[in-house]
Amino acid sequence: MLDIKLVRSNPELVKANIKKKFQDHKLVLVDEVIEMDEAYRAAKTRGDELRGIRNAVSKEIGGYMAKGMKEEAEKTKGKVAAISAELEELKVKEQELSEQIRERMLVIPNIIDDSVPLGKDDSENVEVEKYGEPLVPDFEVPYHVEIMEKLKGIDLESARKTSGNGFYYLKGDIARLHSGILSYARDFMIDRGFEYCIPPFMIRSEVVTGVMSFTEMENMMYKIEGEDLYLIGTSEHSMIGKFIDNLMDEEELPQALTSYSPCFRKEVGAHGIEERGVYRIHQFEKQEMIVVCKPEESPEWFVKLYNNTVDFFRTLDIPVRALECCSGDLADLKVKSIDVEAWSPRQKKYFEVGSCSNLGDAQARRLGIRVRNKEGGNYFAHTLNNTVVAPPRMLIAFLENNLQADGSIKIPEPLQMYMGGKSVIK
Repeated sequence: MLDIKLVRSNPELVKANIKKKFQDHKLVLVDEVIEMDEAYRAAKTRGDELRGIRNAVSKEIGGYMAKGMKEEAEKTKGKVAAISAELEELKVKEQELSEQIRERMLVIPNIIDDSVPLGKDDSENVEVEKYGEPLVPDFEVPYHVEIMEKLKGIDLESARKTSGNGFYYLKGDIARLHSGILSYARDFMIDRGFEYCIPPFMIRSEVVTGVMSFTEMENMMYKIEGEDLYLIGTSEHSMIGKFIDNLMDEEELPQALTSYSPCFRKEVGAHGIEERGVYRIHQFEKQEMIVVCKPEESPEWFVKLYNNTVDFFRTLDIPVRALECCSGDLADLKVKSIDVEAWSPRQKKYFEVGSCSNLGDAQARRLGIRVRNKEGGNYFAHTLNNTVVAPPRMLIAFLENNLQADGSIKIPEPLQMYMGGKSVIK
């Protein structure tokens, strides 16, 4: 959410940013906010004036009563009652305008970084760099579900019976590999100085609307019936929510955290064959990284975060690339975002396995996450998040890139300790 002062003082900048994101239908919101903000401030000013008048008149009543002038006192009480009635009306008006302004401000997109490439959708995202050589073996690479089934590591049919499409049972060495990857990701991030956390897996609506846009919420979140609780779509939601209404000292920053959680997503819409299996599912697990820092430090942290994911995948012999999201592909809260994509030998192309985002002060402004400086003032922190690894999707990349001609799976050295010393899954 933007600072109302920015919208008020520089509406053309806000409108230009909306155009960069190809959301021209939102341009009218800027003018509406400015008009409502003027009415809100006028009501507030009038209210302050009336309260001053009421205080002065109340003193007059006290003076009349002290002198025994009851008739004059009663007349003056009538003035106070009229002022109080108008103040009550103004209070209702202020509340209504405040809600209407916030409703629109939550929809106006964050100001994107000047370095973000302009484009309408993900087809215009820009490759930043490739890491590792994307190889295609001289033998056929089966669909990932077939690889798992040959290793007796997945049961989709039973999951359909118990839960429907978009769920799975992992078994044996594949289940162990899944858990091993998460454990390795946890230790990898701890070794890089991040504090390990396991957060709540449900959050209240005020946190949901603080960390994401309404569109994302509708498309992703499952609501708990009869309660003000939602199942998290990623641990970032509850980890950023952890700081709600906090006023931290600058010495407490940066907060660099890595968190594990299950994730629950609606995944609305029809998807092709390559997005079935365990690619696009309703339930999965994930290791995440979250940073809360000073505004001037967020660009440097952004680079650190996505490089952590790149380094993690390269230790497991998986070629990846960094792809910068263009303006039209950025979610409304994001200032800048880079997707990390893994190489698929089967498809002979890259596919997304993680996303790194700098949200500036958008989440902090919504959730009231402030920092106290040495001069006694305070400001909103910047927040960032990035995927370390989400194993179901990452399993596809891992299995395809470590598949051998005989159908066995090579286990890179960093994972072997989590697989009971095994170097191969046969």
